[in-house]
Amino acid sequence: MSAYAHPEVLVDTQWVAEHLTAPKVRFVEVGYDTSNFNSGHIPGAVGWGWNTDFQHSIRKDLPDKGQMEGLLARSGIESDSTIIVYGTRRNGYATFAFWLLKIHGHGDVRFMDGNREKWITEKRPLATEVPTVVPSVYVIGETNWNIRALRDRVLDSVGRPERILVDVRTPEEYHGELWDAWKYQEEASQRGGHIPGAVNIPWDMTLREDGTLKSVEELRDIYINKGVTSDKEVISYCIVGGRSNHTWFVLTHLLGYPNVRLYDGSWAEWSTLIGVPIEK
Repeated sequence: MSAYAHPEVLVDTQWVAEHLTAPKVRFVEVGYDTSNFNSGHIPGAVGWGWNTDFQHSIRKDLPDKGQMEGLLARSGIESDSTIIVYGTRRNGYATFAFWLLKIHGHGDVRFMDGNREKWITEKRPLATEVPTVVPSVYVIGETNWNIRALRDRVLDSVGRPERILVDVRTPEEYHGELWDAWKYQEEASQRGGHIPGAVNIPWDMTLREDGTLKSVEELRDIYINKGVTSDKEVISYCIVGGRSNHTWFVLTHLLGYPNVRLYDGSWAEWSTLIGVPIEK
């Protein structure tokens, strides 16, 4: 891990096992919902669901400041807590939580390399009971929305050589061959294809067979070979941001790219807009 630009944001399963009862460490399992969490989770972890905890209560948007403060408070998290996020290797919801926490200015957030699959493969302990958490009082200070791209910025980026769009979906999705068969309504699209000029680098190319992250040399080659260089502004997208946030995490924290944004509206939004350009 030491070769990464910010190795401090990664922990392995052994580190987690040694800090299960650390008073200032809070483990969070993140998924689309909490079904995996309910079937067994790291002892003491709390569960967050993308479909409930990462949605604004009224409009289609990210949770606002008050909702985030409520989520962190009822999870027993304080401003000086070390938050360890993890999920499953099938999606990137854990790093979505990482990204969202960084927007709202939480200092010490880390990702467990290998996710729950590695923890389970190593036969480490699982708990099914929901932990009793003493609620905290959490007040968010400064926020950083510069790591988010809204649709107008994405539209303005089409055709600009100093910006590059990275479509992290499968090649079938990128070419418009698979777009209307998603399990969740929130991921429904109305058109197939990709944003013009976007390069296709599936998010899971960054993972080894065991679900852990590849070396910094391997990661660098993946992106540089497609023209995704650190001198450009990079915008990643997928369907709803559930995979492209992983790419944001890799580029920002492992490779040290200085200007990376996540377009969390992604293809679910772009495919519904009237008049925007689409390629196949």
